[in-house]
Amino acid sequence: MSSWHPARGRSARGPPSGSCAMSESIAASTLHLPPGDWRTLFEGLCAQFPRIGRTAWEDRFARGLVQDRAGLPLAPDAPYRVGQCVRYFREVAGEAPIPFHETLLHVDAHLVVVDKPHFLPVTPAGGFVRETVLARLARALGNADLVPLHRIDRHTAGLVLFSADPSSRAAYQALFRERRIDKHYQAWAPALPAVDFPRVRRTRIEAGEPFFRMREVAGEANSETRFDVLERRERYWRYALQPVTGRKHQLRVHMAALGAPILHDPFYPALAEPLRDDYARPLQLLAERLAFIDPLSGKPREFASELALPRPAQDAADG
Repeated sequence: MSSWHPARGRSARGPPSGSCAMSESIAASTLHLPPGDWRTLFEGLCAQFPRIGRTAWEDRFARGLVQDRAGLPLAPDAPYRVGQCVRYFREVAGEAPIPFHETLLHVDAHLVVVDKPHFLPVTPAGGFVRETVLARLARALGNADLVPLHRIDRHTAGLVLFSADPSSRAAYQALFRERRIDKHYQAWAPALPAVDFPRVRRTRIEAGEPFFRMREVAGEANSETRFDVLERRERYWRYALQPVTGRKHQLRVHMAALGAPILHDPFYPALAEPLRDDYARPLQLLAERLAFIDPLSGKPREFASELALPRPAQDAADG
């Protein structure tokens, strides 16, 4: 086994030896087989996911990457049983490495806290499976039970909390569901000298076009963000943002709606073209602090990011 030990400020870069199975399992997806008259599991999965292709499914079965609920490999000629829970593993051919590394800030039996860099996804999605915080942490810590307690955008940097133990997971998930955790962000965005701060924005946010963007619409508010200003420069201000709710892209949508889209945002207020990652221009949004009363110990806990947003180049000369 590796002699690697988690420690504050250490990067979770490499897997311990013998962790091949662990690195596979972190990408598991779950499917409850829908109604259908397919004779075998192989035929049913090929029909459900035609874009994957029969050859890819044959390869996954051969490597034991199609499993039952308990993680035992299933045979391709196993009978198709409606309602059966099947675990399978997403893979991305030629997945490019992301040249930024997460930093472990805290590890205990129940919680893992990490500083996530810009551009790195929290969980597998789209073209990312192995190059995610979840997959990297599972390999580094040897814990397939890790689950993120919340998400931040791939373009956002900063704190992410993970549950390390299924037995205590519900207690920590309730902190977010019941809004018993204080979340603090910082962002650089254009100055708003005509707007009074502090202020609160409450609006209704729903899915927009394309599917990965969000938008404000008329109707009962389902999002709330508190704003203040931390630093005023000539062209850009550094804002303090405190989301009360946790809608997808909430801070980015609310800042754009105020007239100050977050610096280098490729989605808001307009979709940038092309959509390739520009590592020299990361979104200037940082999840900087999380504070809560621990549901197990009853004691206050607070975690702070070790990352910082650089002052925008246009204002750097101001001193």
